[in-house]
Amino acid sequence: MKYLNLFAFFTLIFFFACTKPHQESLYDQLSLEEITIEELIAGYESGDFTIEQVVQAYLQRIEEIDRNGPGLNSVITVNESALQAAAELDEELQNGTRRSPLHGVPVLLKDNIDTFDMPTTAGSRFLEGSIPQQDAFIVKRLRDQGAIILGKTNLSEWANFHSSFSSSGWSGLGGQVNNPYEISRNPCGSSSGSGVAASANLAAVTIGTETNGSIVCPANANGVVGFKPTVGLWSRSGIIPISYTTDSAGPMTRTVRDAAIMLGVLAGPDERDELSKESEHHMYTDYTQFLNKNGLEGKRIGFFTAPMGNHFRVDSLMYQAVREFESQGAEIIEIDAIEGQNIGGDAFRVLLYEFKDGLNKYFESLGEDAPIRSIEELAEKTREVEKETEQFDRNLIFQAAEAGDLDSEEYLSSLENMLLYSRQEGIDRVMDAHNLDAIISPTGSPAWKSDPIMGDNFRLSSSSPSARAGYPIISLPMGSIDGLPVGISIFGRAWSEPVLLEIAYAYEQATNHRLVPQFLD
Repeated sequence: MKYLNLFAFFTLIFFFACTKPHQESLYDQLSLEEITIEELIAGYESGDFTIEQVVQAYLQRIEEIDRNGPGLNSVITVNESALQAAAELDEELQNGTRRSPLHGVPVLLKDNIDTFDMPTTAGSRFLEGSIPQQDAFIVKRLRDQGAIILGKTNLSEWANFHSSFSSSGWSGLGGQVNNPYEISRNPCGSSSGSGVAASANLAAVTIGTETNGSIVCPANANGVVGFKPTVGLWSRSGIIPISYTTDSAGPMTRTVRDAAIMLGVLAGPDERDELSKESEHHMYTDYTQFLNKNGLEGKRIGFFTAPMGNHFRVDSLMYQAVREFESQGAEIIEIDAIEGQNIGGDAFRVLLYEFKDGLNKYFESLGEDAPIRSIEELAEKTREVEKETEQFDRNLIFQAAEAGDLDSEEYLSSLENMLLYSRQEGIDRVMDAHNLDAIISPTGSPAWKSDPIMGDNFRLSSSSPSARAGYPIISLPMGSIDGLPVGISIFGRAWSEPVLLEIAYAYEQATNHRLVPQFLD
């Protein structure tokens, strides 16, 4: 009996130990799950929490979820000054000053965007510890508007322009980014870390960059909203480039409204980016004015069908989306082709030439302390370091190093052809012919298993027509397949951000397909 009583006693001790209430994290205490920009601002103004508390909560979550726990590996650097900046912004609020709609909003940046107080590496070991002389234009604007730069996100090395095949989200410096819905799956696109961090609620919002698909593809795979604006709406100065003609940064958020807020705060001309000067005649400081729940009524929408037929379950979701568009009053016109000529080769040559020119100018901007001074030196170092080449072949770096300058006839001819058949004889022609407001198509397939041996397994994509033209595109969730999100893309003419947002918002509000990740293994 004595032994039974002892057994009962220890059983009770074990029971109480196991059923001890779980200590809530600061993130949970502040109810930050899926919080929007406007909800954050309202919380600051009501005194529900301070900016410093919110920043501390996100930093703790990065440590628990990203670096430990499931191990998303989406954040490559944390800003050691974030809490100090938060305290200063709290003091401003107490004194009655609110700088902008982003005052106190924590933001994570893709690690090819310059920050004067943190390294900017593009995921390359050769830029490890490289700290630029000044912020990128959009980063300075963020700080001036009161946003908190929380840190930098991991990415596909050199924005995925380095190898004949690779695993999206992998960098030599940061390793492999993992998908928050199922850890063994791929996050897609070079803005992989930004997409994962936005989806996993590691910051209020994030920023990615895209040449072709690098914002919308991770938006698709990670169940978030990704918006690549018209090239020039946001400045690209201070961003490690691939292509002067087709690169742009853009917001990656959990809602269309948050993307619209970000779009307006960072739009505008920059004297260091010639293409951005045109934005002065097309930009709005507030894009939320175009968010209309009835925005699909009366719209004529082209349905780009070329990506269809590659995954029957994606096709099924896309046809459901088409029916939803029609139920909201849109007329759908099927389009089987956009570019009247195959310009894939021209587009690739443009990237090679502009990557070389852009990298050389970027290395020069780093000044005397630049760890690399030219793409030729980068190619030479890459060949010398066996570790750097055993994972992937790095052929694109070698090819770009051998390209000519931008006066080359081959480059100029390829650029002219690419722009002609993607713009006047591409999107503009199709939209004029059918009197369209926008074009829709599936963004991609569900996330595949990450595979460092065979590389990526793209099944479908629809980003090339808008990418080559430098025109805007937005992707947002349109459903899921066995718990993996799939997105729909909406794209159109240059400077058509207002109508794309109107359409995207109406679809989002009617369907609410955003799925919070569960970090399954």
